[in-house]
Amino acid sequence: MNSPRPMPIFDGHNDVLLRLFKRQSPDSPRAFLDGEGKGQLDLPMARQGGFAGGLFAIFVPSPSKKPEQPKGETPPLDTGVGAAVPPALDLATAQAAVGAMASILIRIEREASGQVRICRTVEDIRHCIETSVLAAVLHIEGAEAIDPNFEMLDVLHQAGLRSLGPVWSRSNIFGHGVPFRCPSSPDTGPGLTDVGKELVRRCNQLKILIDLSHLNEKGFWDVAEISDAPLVATHSNAHALSPHSRNLTDKQLAAIRETNGMVGLNFAVSFLREDGRQDRDTPIERMVDHLEHMLKHAGEDNVGLGSDFDGAAVPKDLGNAAGLPVLVEAMRARQYSEPLIEKLCYRNWLRVLERTWR
Repeated sequence: MNSPRPMPIFDGHNDVLLRLFKRQSPDSPRAFLDGEGKGQLDLPMARQGGFAGGLFAIFVPSPSKKPEQPKGETPPLDTGVGAAVPPALDLATAQAAVGAMASILIRIEREASGQVRICRTVEDIRHCIETSVLAAVLHIEGAEAIDPNFEMLDVLHQAGLRSLGPVWSRSNIFGHGVPFRCPSSPDTGPGLTDVGKELVRRCNQLKILIDLSHLNEKGFWDVAEISDAPLVATHSNAHALSPHSRNLTDKQLAAIRETNGMVGLNFAVSFLREDGRQDRDTPIERMVDHLEHMLKHAGEDNVGLGSDFDGAAVPKDLGNAAGLPVLVEAMRARQYSEPLIEKLCYRNWLRVLERTWR
């Protein structure tokens, strides 16, 4: 007798392409498709946990003189109580890395024998969910690869780019990212530059989702003033529960609600905990506490999941994508209705993507 299919999860953010890029190996697509017992997301883990698809981030790592982590281990991108902001990247370095990671996703689709599809429309995603094909949407976290004339933006959009964060937590020509500080307000400096504001307008024209998750508070409000699209933070939590600079204030959550936008629950323990520590013993219930708060302030149509798999330390009782049913059961334990759980797990993401991409 077949076991019931897990609740489908559409996820707002993962860093698996970075993990595969760091392997520096031509077999990276097969490592994802076949699984290798490393990292937090691959196709076997996705199948086991109901991970139906999501925004697959391309993130260009900062050059470092520190020893590289062992291959396959989770890079500590979105963690840290008081981490310093890395220096800006040059255009050529960023474009080379973006091209390499986009190529990895394209080769995954090519070698997947129909099991993975790069999606450009919500209809593509819906069809994938209905047919048990993994839906991958190309996202860029930090726009260092975009030139001031936006020529590369056109090229990447044609290649499938449908979501973009103007900054990661380092400054670039478009604006200023929010540093990893706890406790800290998200109001940490100036917002978007003039060319950053133009990037927002160009993304609106191309119907590319603008991700607010790594913008500081002034940058958030700059986008809110300029953009004609729903406000979306793909992987952020409630500042009222975890006073990390990366989390959203109640006023920001209200603005997301007013635009019928979206916030995706970040699984990173340092953004869940009040003390900002990277403690994987953080209980699953803490994740539901953040959901509760964001539901109250952003509304039940505007909250979903944004795991940060392969980019952060997550609660050990969840572990990786195979553990997603643990979070679903925690929602049920809080007496969430099945229709609400479906909204949180995937329906809200499809709604906001449909409104954004039109």
